[in-house]
Amino acid sequence: MAYDDGLAARISDVLAGEPGLIEKKMFGGLAFIIDGNLCCGVVGITLMVRIDRDSYEEALTEPHTRPMDFTGRPMRGLIYVDPEGVAEDPELRAWVERGVRYARSLPAK
Repeated sequence: MAYDDGLAARISDVLAGEPGLIEKKMFGGLAFIIDGNLCCGVVGITLMVRIDRDSYEEALTEPHTRPMDFTGRPMRGLIYVDPEGVAEDPELRAWVERGVRYARSLPAK
């Protein structure tokens, strides 16, 4: 599956200079990993964000979000944000930074 290069570039811009960052092809898209922990990615045209499991249900009440169900089963702690939810740079930055905060809260791998 191809992924949206434009969205990937916008995420890269937000993450520029982030220590411990690598990009890796995963889930048929591109994942952004900090110190060995997934923080966000692009699957098709959709932003994927890793969030605290305790915030999962709350995050799904926000506009343009839905469970990540890549395997047909929702993966708690991972959500999709549809393109409408990241159309503007401040929206994208907020979601990406949320993923970064969570990744940074975990022990490095």
